[in-house]
Amino acid sequence: MASSPVGEAARPCLSVVMPAFDEAATIEAAVGRVLDSPWCAELIIVDDGSGDGTGELARKLAAGDERVVVLAHPTNRGKGAALRTGFARATAEIVIVQDADLEYDPADFAVLVGPILDGKAAVVYGSRFASPQPHRVLYFWHFMGNRFLTTLSNAATNLNLGDMECGYKAFRREIIQAMVLEEDRFGFEPEVTAKLARMGVPIYEVGIAYAGRTYAEGKKIGWRDGVRALVCVAKYSRLGQRIRRR
Repeated sequence: MASSPVGEAARPCLSVVMPAFDEAATIEAAVGRVLDSPWCAELIIVDDGSGDGTGELARKLAAGDERVVVLAHPTNRGKGAALRTGFARATAEIVIVQDADLEYDPADFAVLVGPILDGKAAVVYGSRFASPQPHRVLYFWHFMGNRFLTTLSNAATNLNLGDMECGYKAFRREIIQAMVLEEDRFGFEPEVTAKLARMGVPIYEVGIAYAGRTYAEGKKIGWRDGVRALVCVAKYSRLGQRIRRR
């Protein structure tokens, strides 16, 4: 269990944005864990065109807690599009991305908000590779692909992140709401990283637990998303932006 930041008692300061596409098997448990956290001020679920009853489940859960807001896309648009919808609705001091698939543990909220509440960071990235906490052992080529993309992103942004593709990210609300985000799918990760680097805001990285799931369990990211991530690293780099403006 993560501890609270030094000098900060747990308090509801988080807008938790939860994109959800066909997550009926896990969304109830994910919502329960988020709402159990003393850090949660509001939970914004974005049902991204699910066809398995995820939206109906989310609305039932929202009926029991005024902190829960459910937004919906009529068709599936992708994680990045769902996040844009959720970010625009957020009202709390800090905005955090929480997937509905239970790969990331809300017990780590304290670790993620710590550097922001301490005044050190505007943005905090989780890292699945810099933590003593348990990690499920899964795919070698996913790991290598992540390392490759993170290295390319670091070269393009001059950052030294260890896990650019990690889905657990926390932002000061005014930072994420000021950004113009374009990517509809998993290209969100390299896009937001490049744009934060250009803004020059202080970024911290903290170790988190990770319980990855298999494709049989519903994992959705695939090789096409890896190719798109490569495109995004180039597209949103400083050089890529100069070329786009010509």
